[in-house]
This record gives sequence, structure tokens and C-alpha cells, in this order.
Amino acid sequence: MKSNDIRQAFLDFFRERGHQVVDSSPLVPGNDPTLLFTNAGMVQFKELFLGTESRGYTRATSSQRCVRAGGKHNDLENVGYTARHHTFFEMLGNFSFGDYFKEDAIRYAWDFLTETLQLPNDKLWVTVYKDDDEAARIWAEEVGVPVDRIVRLGDDSNFWQMGDTGPCGPCSEIFYDHGPDVAGGPPGSPDEDGDRYIEIWNLVFMQYDRQPSGELIPLPKPSVDTGMGLERLAAVLQHVHSNYEIDLFQNLLNAAGQITGIKDTTNTSLRVIADHIRSCAFLVLDGVTPSNEGRGYVLRRIIRRAVRHGYQLGVSDLFFYRLVAALVTEMGDAYPDLAKDQARVERVLKEEEQQFARTLENGMQILEQAIAKLDGKVLPGETVFRLYDTYGFPVDLTADVARENNLTLDMAGFEAAMEVQRNQARAASQFNAVEKLSIENTDGTDFVGYEHLHHSATISAIYQDGQSVNDLIGQTEAIILLDQSPFYGESGGQIGDQGVLEVKQGDEVVCRFEVSDTQKQGEHVLHKGKLTEGRLSLGDQVDAQVEAESRRAIMLNHSATHLLHAALQHVLGDHVTQKGSLVTADRLRFDFSHNAPVSTEQMAIIEAMVNEQVLANVVVAKEVMSMDQAKEKGAMALFGEKYGDVVRVVTMGDFSTELCGGTHVNRTGDIGLFKLVSESGIAAGVRRVEAVTGPGALAYVNREEALLRQVCETLKTGADGVLERVQQLQSGQRQLEKELERLKAKAASAAGNDIAAQAEQINGVTVLAARLDGLDNKALRETVDQLKDKLGSAVVVLGADNGGKVALVAGVTKDLIGKYKAGDLVNLVAKPLGGKGGGRPEMAMAGAPDAAGLDDALAQVKPWIENN
Repeated sequence: MKSNDIRQAFLDFFRERGHQVVDSSPLVPGNDPTLLFTNAGMVQFKELFLGTESRGYTRATSSQRCVRAGGKHNDLENVGYTARHHTFFEMLGNFSFGDYFKEDAIRYAWDFLTETLQLPNDKLWVTVYKDDDEAARIWAEEVGVPVDRIVRLGDDSNFWQMGDTGPCGPCSEIFYDHGPDVAGGPPGSPDEDGDRYIEIWNLVFMQYDRQPSGELIPLPKPSVDTGMGLERLAAVLQHVHSNYEIDLFQNLLNAAGQITGIKDTTNTSLRVIADHIRSCAFLVLDGVTPSNEGRGYVLRRIIRRAVRHGYQLGVSDLFFYRLVAALVTEMGDAYPDLAKDQARVERVLKEEEQQFARTLENGMQILEQAIAKLDGKVLPGETVFRLYDTYGFPVDLTADVARENNLTLDMAGFEAAMEVQRNQARAASQFNAVEKLSIENTDGTDFVGYEHLHHSATISAIYQDGQSVNDLIGQTEAIILLDQSPFYGESGGQIGDQGVLEVKQGDEVVCRFEVSDTQKQGEHVLHKGKLTEGRLSLGDQVDAQVEAESRRAIMLNHSATHLLHAALQHVLGDHVTQKGSLVTADRLRFDFSHNAPVSTEQMAIIEAMVNEQVLANVVVAKEVMSMDQAKEKGAMALFGEKYGDVVRVVTMGDFSTELCGGTHVNRTGDIGLFKLVSESGIAAGVRRVEAVTGPGALAYVNREEALLRQVCETLKTGADGVLERVQQLQSGQRQLEKELERLKAKAASAAGNDIAAQAEQINGVTVLAARLDGLDNKALRETVDQLKDKLGSAVVVLGADNGGKVALVAGVTKDLIGKYKAGDLVNLVAKPLGGKGGGRPEMAMAGAPDAAGLDDALAQVKPWIENN
């Protein structure tokens, strides 16, 4: 079976057994900063397993795109050297959320493998948790697996948990026996690390809730989470031993071979490239762009590792981005967005490859020289650090080259040199676990804010310093949960509402809680704020009042964001997709995929197009429907958001249709006025626009007009003549600057002629160290060049006092740079003045904050030459 057929057969099998087929979620987990990347099929269902979210189904199946190349799960270093490690893989999974449990999960797995795929029964082994008698019995008595092929293993192998506390339970793994001609023993044996017995499927039975004390409390609704690697299963079904021998990888390897000229598909570098194009392309597709931190840094590492392996194969031209086309051929049918966004993915990869080309060539030369001079088998940490810090050569690439030369790295030395940078990186990490409230025995909040800004509600929970309390007294900050709430919790780019919760006796307010922010946690709405008067208790009835003007302004901006998104696609192209947004009361911000700045003309067209829809004053329809119906309607999903099987669709005429749970105006005319205020690039292939609407847009226009009037008054011209007057001023300034440069050059030449006679002969070398106050760096450089030409063979150091700060330039003629370096000379003078500099051996510059000791510092040059 081909890989695509296996994927489809798996999904069809479970669809026929009542499972909802759920699309793969993005590789960037939606609303989950605790994970670097989606690394398992269960990630998008985490809230379902935790019981903080519910959907319209209790069983699901998916083929989930996964990346394991950073954080806890990192297989990057092994890719290309083993048969089954990848940065990117697809995980086939079926899930039960309080529906079926062990018996059905085991039966489904066995039936799919032995009946649908027709794997031989005697080739399959299973493992169970050492204390899981129930699973062992089902395998032996219900399924009929011989007892000698059922292995009991301990906590490390067969007990799964989401974290140190929370849902957990035993698991049962299914292994395939490749046969006696392959080395290795069955699971649990001393030789289990061999390649004969390969795990293909893991069935996790979540049946306990682990307490902080370690106690395991049975879950009221045990669940099932399974995961099977598509690539491993394809290797079994295609009768090959390595994942790289399956159809999908062979086609990518052949494509890479055509580009690199390498026909041997077992070549390690070729395998690295074939693996890495999958993770890189899909990461870019899901909104990740190369950068120096977080997810973007991991992507940059993977791209550069692939490029380095191409360099090792002798490829000197850009090549990596060209493999996207082959990947689209292999996986475009299963993931249509990859084909749709192919051009942007190629562009981002190409730009990163171009940027890295010079770094790679320089770094490899330095590294090869260091290895040639090495006495021993350990590359010094100083060398590793210099490559990284000075030349931008990644440490993992240095490690790759070292491994190929049977060397190891002095990581202790490297880490000592990197201490400051590592501490900074650790402090800036974006992926620390987010602390959440432990909400128990509290039903979710019923959101009534689409229809009401003022609503009566009952307090269902109070949290102070993260702990549940029964009462709130005094000027105290806390989080309040209500059974119903008109407050919108921050999500989808829209910020949370502000307002008040009040308790009244008649017309008198006896208790007031000011809500400063509203957040979501699963199905609960969290009202964060401060009690300013009175006392609140569990069960109290409160009047929940959203700050109306702020909500209205947010609604204007949110609806305008939808119109903006559609207008960007109309003007720039269908490749434009949302990569992030922020909707507040005073502005909107929208990030989108696009490879070039948006021109002034395009900005004007986009703005006019949005305002045309505002003037049309069409109804903004909000409908709740199934996800399938929404797709048929053409609704766009938003980046980074998670959706259930029932969704809310916001439609604005025939111009915009999006999935959105946010608050919106009733008609587009309510927006009043839309005004774009800025456009910028925030990452490779990602642009950002900001805009204002309604009263905010009118205020912005008024400010701009007032500024224009001031400029007109200053320039003594009307608005129509401002541009011409500014151009005249610019032209005049350029002429003055040219004249100033001419005069500086003339002064420098004169100064050089004046001081040339001050040169002295020291040990047969012509030396000139002099002070020329008032000359800037450029004039000093030109003077040094003139003096070198005039003197023929010389060492020249010039300094200048420019308003109390020092400028220094040192020059050495080419015949003397073997003995004297301009950088040494300029730092000799700069150091006692509190400065530092650098440059080429024949020319170097420095600056210093204090000119008081300039004469004494320059006087050091002659004795230094005398002693060297």
C-alpha cells in the first residue's frame, strides 16, 4: 500500500465505526504556549481530555502532522543516521472521550492491522503495563494473542501521563517482528534496542487523575488516546526496513538526488535533506518564519542543517527550496493548503538559504582549518564558540561535522563561553508552562454577551492568589467565575472586556468588583479585577455590566478586521492568509502572509475597498452551523484558533465569510470610517498593517489635517504646494551637504600636508602620530590614506577631539602589515581613553568618550613601535 492509501484506509476504518474525522491541527498549537510544536495527535484534543471543553462528538480520528525538533521531544540530531528518526512525521490516531475504553480500543487496533491491512498475526507482539491485568486478559482471551507474545513492562515504558499531575494511565504497545534476519530482541529483553521488533502503535488508556501527593484517583470518564506513525506502518506494509525506503521518502530522495547529483538514496546527507524539507515546508505553511528565538530559531536550525548537508555534497547553488515542488507532489492531495501556498513556502526557504550561504562558506573554511590543526579528538570549546558567536555558525552544524570526522566537542568550554547568552536566552524563553486555575466541580460559563452587555448572574467560584475561596473582603484582587456572563473572554485576537460586577440593595450599590480583564480557560470565563467596596461570596447574585463604549469600539475594529482580510486577498492575491491579529478598543492590528511591502497605491486601494463595504451598510450575519457546512459556505479559518464540529460563521454580504466567535457590529455601516495608519514587515514573508475605525479614525484624520496645516504655515505654502516645497528644500540640503564634503576633503588634504613633516624614523619605520581636532571619521580616514600615499611606507595614527569625544584612525602600509596591525595601534590609543575599535590590518577605527588624555595616548605610539 502507498502511504496516501494507508492514511486514507485508517481514517475510513474509524469513520465507519462512528469516529469524527478531524483535520490535522497546525504545527503551532492553538492557544497553548506550553508546547513548542504539535508533537502528538492528542494535542488538539487536550482540553477534551482535561474535561475543560466539550464538542459534538465523543470519538474522533485524525492524521496529525507532528514536529519533534525542539524542547522535550527533539529528534534532530539523530535524523539521517537512523532508520526511523524524523523531524516531521504523521501520527495516525483514534480517540475516545469518555466513550469506549480498553476492550474496544484493543479490538479496533487488532482488526485494522490484521483484517484491513492483513498483517500476519504471528508477526505482532504486544506490551501491557505490569499491573494492567485487564488489558493483558483482553489481548489473550478476547483477541487471542499467545501469552508468550504479551510482555508486561513498567512505568518508564508502559505508563503514560500528561504531566506530573493530571490525567494518566497505562498503555499497551503493538510491535511488528521484522524477522530473525534482523538483529534485536523482543520488547523488555536485553536486546530490545535492536531493529527486529519495532513499535508501530501505542494505545493509551487514561483512567486516573494523579494528585500532587502521587495518589491515583479513577477518572469518572476514562478515555483512549492512540498514536501510530504513518511512516513506520508504511515501512512494514511495503516490506522495507527503513522509513527512508518507503514510497514517500524514495520520491523525495530521488528529487533531491536529481538536484544534488547524488543517486545513492542511502546517503546520509540526502536523507537529512529529504526529511528536513517536510518539517521546514509545513512549519512555514503554518506561520513559522526563520528568526533568532523560539519556534523561528528551530526552523532556522533545520533549514541550515539541510543546506549544510547540501554543501557537503558539493552543491554550491541554492537548492533546498526547489524540493517544495516534489513535496507538493507527494503530500499536496492530503494537505491542499501546501499546494495553494507553495510559492510563499519556496520564497521563505529561498531567502533563508541565501542569507546562510555566506555564513556557511566562511564557517566551513574556519572549521576545516581548525580540524586540520587539531591534536587529539576533541574540538575546543573556544573554537565552537568563535564559530557560533563571530561567524554565526550553528553549534549543531559544528557537531555534525565533528561527528563525521570522529571528533567530539568540548561542550563544557563552549557553555562557559556562552554563559551570558544562555542566561539571556533562558530568561527570554516563550515556552514556559502557563499556570492555570485548578477549576473543579464548577460548570462552564454560559456566554450571553452577543445579545446583552448587562446581565444578572450567580458567582460560581472565587479565586484569590490561585486558590479557591468562599468570600472576598476588602480591597482585594481576585478572579470571579459566573454561571452566565456578558463579558467576552480574550480569544481570536479580540481582547477581553472590562466592566463591573455589582450587588445592589434597592438602588444602592453595596458591593462593587471592577473587572479589568476577561480571559478564557476551557469553557469558563475568568473575570479578573479588584473588589473596591463591600463583600462577595459564593452564590451571590450580581449585575454583570460590560463597559459599553469599549465593547462598541472593539466591535467596530473586529468587523473591520474581517473586511480588511478580504480586501488584502482581493488586492494582493489568494496567498494572503492571517498570521495573527489584535483587536482592541483603540485600534486593530493584522498580520498576514505576503513577500513584499504593500505599496502606497495598494494601501489606498485596500482602504477604499473596505470603506466601500462600510458605505454599502450590508447586514453582518452571524450563524451557528457544522464545520462541514461552514466549509461549503467558503468560511475562512483564523490562524492559531481551535474549532469544534459546531462553529460560528460571520458573513458580510458576498465580500467576507469567516469562522469567528468574536463580537461584531450589526451592519457594516456601523463601522463609520476605516483608516489604515501603518504597514511594516515583522518576519520573512509576514507583513503587518494597523488601522483605526469609527471615532478613532475620525480623530486620526483630524490629527493629520492639523499637522498638515502646521507644515503649510511653516513652509508658507498651501496644501497643494507642500510636496514641491519639501522637494526644493531636500534638493538644497543635498547641494549644501556636497559642498560641505568638498570643504572637509580640502581641509583634510591641507591638514595632511601640514603634518606630514612631523613623521619620524623609528627602527627604520616611518611613524606619524598626530592630533587633528574637528575632523570627523570620514575626513580622518581620507587624511590617513593621503599620508600613507605621501609617505610611501609608514605607520599613521590620527586622533581628533569632536566636542569632547574622540575619533581615532590608524593606517599601516601593505609592506608593514606583516609586522604591525592597524587594529593593535588604534586600540593602543583608544584603551586608556575608555574606548575600543577594530578593522582591517591596513586600516582601523575607534571611538572613545573622553578626549582629556588624547595627547598622552597618542604619545604611546612611538615607544610601542620602538619596542615591537
